[in-house]
Amino acid sequence: MFVTLPPDMADEISESVPRRPGFGSVRVAVRIGSSEWTTSIFPSKADGSYVLPIKRAVREREEVGPGDIVEVTIRLIGD
Repeated sequence: MFVTLPPDMADEISESVPRRPGFGSVRVAVRIGSSEWTTSIFPSKADGSYVLPIKRAVREREEVGPGDIVEVTIRLIGD
């Protein structure tokens, strides 16, 4: 399952992260409820934003499913 970040958040991220070769993934630390993990967010041209993959274990632990509104805390991880 993927969560699409709000476009204004995507603009903020794009301004904060230097352009790199490749497909534009950005390393992040994420929190949903009591679950924390590191992953990458990926640009989505279709949505004009970034998408965040949510692991099955997190979805089950936090009882998150398709169509749910989820409060997500994201922190960019520098290289």
